[in-house]
Amino acid sequence: MKVKDMSFKMGHEFKIRIKPKDDCATFAVNIGHDSDNIALHFNPRFDSCGDTNTIVCNSMSGGSWQDEHREFNFPFSQGEECKFYINFNDSEFYIKLPDGCMMNFPNRLGDVKYQHIEVTGDAKVIGFKIK
Repeated sequence: MKVKDMSFKMGHEFKIRIKPKDDCATFAVNIGHDSDNIALHFNPRFDSCGDTNTIVCNSMSGGSWQDEHREFNFPFSQGEECKFYINFNDSEFYIKLPDGCMMNFPNRLGDVKYQHIEVTGDAKVIGFKIK
């Protein structure tokens, strides 16, 4: 799923409901300006790229990936619907995970508005809302 020209601004909350497939290896939510400038790459990995039950976050600027950040609290289950929330300011992204725990990731692009949201991988988007 790819959404372009949507306004996700500082102070807004992005709520997403996703159901990973029964054999899901990984899925990702990308938020940014376009596919070469991603402020937040949120990537839960069940078993992918050498990671097991790990959330990997990163950013991309001008088509180049930056340094990865790993979170080992992994409240996702294959085949089970979940929801999580993302909001941000000019310095940080805040992610409320399905178990209620919070994690953050630097807003390396530093912008206060993004219009590109993309979900990739082995999961079905059930719904999303920005408010």
